[in-house]
Amino acid sequence: MPISLPRLTALVSSLLIATLCALPMTAQAQDGKSVEKKTQKKAVDKTHKKPAEKKNKPQARKKIATDEQGEFVNFNEWKDVARFMDEMVDRNHFQRSDLNALFAQTRYVDSAIQLIKPAPVTKPKNWTAYRARFVEPVRINAGVDFWNTYGVALARAEAQYGVPMEIIVGIIGVETVYGRNTGNFRVMDALTTLAFDYPNTANRDARMAFFRGELENTLLLAREAGIDPMSLRGSYAGAIGWPQFMPGSIREYAVDFDGDGKIDLRNSPVDAIGSVAHYLAVHGWQRGEPVAFPVQVSSDNRQWEAMLNQGLEAKYTADELHAAGISTPPLPAGMRFGLVDLQNGTGPTEYWIATNNFYAITQYNRSYFYAMSVADLGRAVATARNR
Repeated sequence: MPISLPRLTALVSSLLIATLCALPMTAQAQDGKSVEKKTQKKAVDKTHKKPAEKKNKPQARKKIATDEQGEFVNFNEWKDVARFMDEMVDRNHFQRSDLNALFAQTRYVDSAIQLIKPAPVTKPKNWTAYRARFVEPVRINAGVDFWNTYGVALARAEAQYGVPMEIIVGIIGVETVYGRNTGNFRVMDALTTLAFDYPNTANRDARMAFFRGELENTLLLAREAGIDPMSLRGSYAGAIGWPQFMPGSIREYAVDFDGDGKIDLRNSPVDAIGSVAHYLAVHGWQRGEPVAFPVQVSSDNRQWEAMLNQGLEAKYTADELHAAGISTPPLPAGMRFGLVDLQNGTGPTEYWIATNNFYAITQYNRSYFYAMSVADLGRAVATARNR
């Protein structure tokens, strides 16, 4: 039977509507929905998963080094975060509503996760290459300017704490190039991310406990100083200011060295100077003692090998070193030493004997390379300044 024009028009319209309804959503809509689901799923499922499971982890940004802003996840829905807030209320008398509001602003920073992961062992350690990163013209020239500007405070710190000016200059130079690179991660973001989603490494539990402690210290530090915790910025690991102190170290070791009534390692180089010296003094620095001496080790008498990797302390006498096949320069009487190996890739290893002052520097950063770079940079700045 012939179809009338009105009926034909209605039929075509119905077919068109059915076809359009069958089409997929736009890519933008699909992506938006997918991202939203992943974020919500992470917030809900996070506390029910084993540490190694990462299926619903927020996607890492491509440019790790510049991803300091993070992305939103609802930390208030993470059970471990909720327990942490309960502890803060019970132990430190915070208001739960204030903590909820704070963690609602806190963002997940995937780049902190990526940067904290141990570097893959692809080639041998190289002391010469490491040293070249820190003992170089930019840092040396900046160190000379820093020393010339703050020489009075440096001299006062040396007199008060017994730590030489060049060691203080070396630490601040290695850490931040004298305040130029103090970090731009929000400390709350970095520490919360690491405290509750540390990567799956052998020491994961210990590291998560450490960062939860630093997160607690951040909240306490902000309350004590009367500042917004979200205003604190630092490294991807949460270190703050010119000397890169962790929040707990600020509360325990930082000093008001400029006498203005407050401790401010972000904006006061003088506070940074006094705080570095105080930290080292508390951690075993001995006034007037040297740091390290270069030595030669015997290829025949290899008893010295048993002295390597014996902890961060000086424990051997000069006679014990000599008996083990170590040739030393003249040494101060009555001191003890540890044997340090500075590997140079495929080249020959450098051997040094370290004093308790060397090991005091390793309490700042537990690395032989770091401690020796601090000493070398400080010495290079002193030499350049005296030319």
